[in-house]
Amino acid sequence: MRIVLQRVARASVTVGDELVSEIGPGFLLLVGVAKGDGEAEADWLAEKVAGLRVLADEDGKMNRSVRELGGEVLAVSQFTLLADTRKGKRPSFVGAAPPEEASPLFDYFCEGLRAAGVRSVRTGRFGAMMDVALVNDGPVTIVLER
Repeated sequence: MRIVLQRVARASVTVGDELVSEIGPGFLLLVGVAKGDGEAEADWLAEKVAGLRVLADEDGKMNRSVRELGGEVLAVSQFTLLADTRKGKRPSFVGAAPPEEASPLFDYFCEGLRAAGVRSVRTGRFGAMMDVALVNDGPVTIVLER
């Protein structure tokens, strides 16, 4: 699994004209599920995200987690994070898990975030063409992989 975590002031997902999800301060997660990923990777990453100390403390230093501060998470499945661009000009996505494997593992990961103490976990719509809007806070962007 590969995650691009962005610390945000707010973020939302729209499909067509429908607002699907929105959050206030917290993390926007772009989540790619690779072939061969399983619950162990999802569990490890859920705990890592919940405990990652990149939110500001009372002194303005990155020293608090989304779990500690009661922040929100918006998780968006994004198979394109698994793109292989080493050859040619067209990315290959053969490393991405097929939807029938990726969707349940993505859901499992989101449940893992909740179990790890994240107050609010929202999602986009798996497999849909989504408009993702965000206001970066920092900006702080971190890539996590397991």
